[in-house]
Amino acid sequence: MATWSSRRKLAYGGSILIVFLAIAVSAVFSFLYKSPTCFDSIKNGNELGVDCGGSCVKLCQSAFLPPVVKWGGGKYEKIADGIYNIASYIVNPNTDGAAVNVPYKFTLFDSEGILITERKGFVTLPAHRNALAFESAVDVGRRNLAKVTFEFTSPPEWFKSYDSLNGLVILDKKYNEEENRSSLQAVLENRNLTPYGNIAVSVILYDRRDNAIGFSRTKIDAISSQGKEIAPFTWPTSRGGRVTSIEVLLSGSPSQDR
Repeated sequence: MATWSSRRKLAYGGSILIVFLAIAVSAVFSFLYKSPTCFDSIKNGNELGVDCGGSCVKLCQSAFLPPVVKWGGGKYEKIADGIYNIASYIVNPNTDGAAVNVPYKFTLFDSEGILITERKGFVTLPAHRNALAFESAVDVGRRNLAKVTFEFTSPPEWFKSYDSLNGLVILDKKYNEEENRSSLQAVLENRNLTPYGNIAVSVILYDRRDNAIGFSRTKIDAISSQGKEIAPFTWPTSRGGRVTSIEVLLSGSPSQDR
């Protein structure tokens, strides 16, 4: 029968063994455990989905609304024999979600519904702003362009953002037509104390029935603090006085909002 001294030694030994085991388990756990991140392809931490939602910059699919493609798809304007500008108007209904370089495809058909060509590109969808997918000088040869369709070839990858261009104001839109050409000068003013850079400026020309009858895009490299810049546009065609209103869309590099 074990004595009191033997039992005490056994208890001490067991306690020490338990402590060593606890230390060993803690060390192994610390070595193997990786804290949750937004890039580990696992739904963990406070994420609402796999690497999205919660504290992650990327929004989950359930957190945003899909972009809305207007105009029934794509529109076109003839600017020379066999040469067309094509565009599609896209509404981003998300006030705090942006997506960059969203891939798209225009498909052009002739009057018999036969494929002429395709044109692929990328469009940025700033938070709470509309955007224009635009392709210039598309050559259809001798074919008669009759229809243009538009589709996104991959869904947008949204992230938390905000309207970083709210300091830019359109001061004036000066449209002019001559016999075989037309032009537009959009005057922008930066009312912020910080400069802007790489601003894409898109314009849509509407007739009295709000039909889009012309469009184009240019880029402004920089607008200084509280400065003004002119975004110029020219077309080798006239629209016969049909332009009654002009819309200007601005797009930059969306800022991530954490």
